[in-house]
Amino acid sequence: MEKYADLIHLDWTLLMVAVNFLILYVILKLFFFKKVHQFMLDRQNAVKDAFDQADRTNLIADEQLAEYKKQLANIENEGREIIKNAKIRAEAQAKEIVDDASRKASEMILQAHRDIERDRLKAVVEMKQQIGGLAIYAAEKIIEKQLDAAGQEDIIQRVIEQAGNSGWQN
Repeated sequence: MEKYADLIHLDWTLLMVAVNFLILYVILKLFFFKKVHQFMLDRQNAVKDAFDQADRTNLIADEQLAEYKKQLANIENEGREIIKNAKIRAEAQAKEIVDDASRKASEMILQAHRDIERDRLKAVVEMKQQIGGLAIYAAEKIIEKQLDAAGQEDIIQRVIEQAGNSGWQN
């Protein structure tokens, strides 16, 4: 301890240092401590406000994100609904087209049957007329020649052959 005993002396220098320190402290307290303290409080409040603003911004961003996700889900559901409705309309339109085509095909088949029946009746009428004409022709030939039964049979065969060659048969 003796080694350190010479470091501190109680003399006028120490007293002046203490008085200078007190004067400096009073001057600093009067002019600077309040300003420095106010600066520190303002800075602390600014930092606190910045954090509060950041928290509010994050909260708003989270709310907007949730709203956007909700809107996106609604848009996806609307898209699915639109696709579903379009599919239903397309199926209905396809069914309508198929039904219309079936109806038209049925009408065409019915018309074809009518045309076939009309042509068949027309062919029957024509055939009857041709047969009647052939019968008259054959009768004229028979009357003209007044042949015997074998001759008549020969004339009928020739008339039938001539009629067959003329295309009155189907």
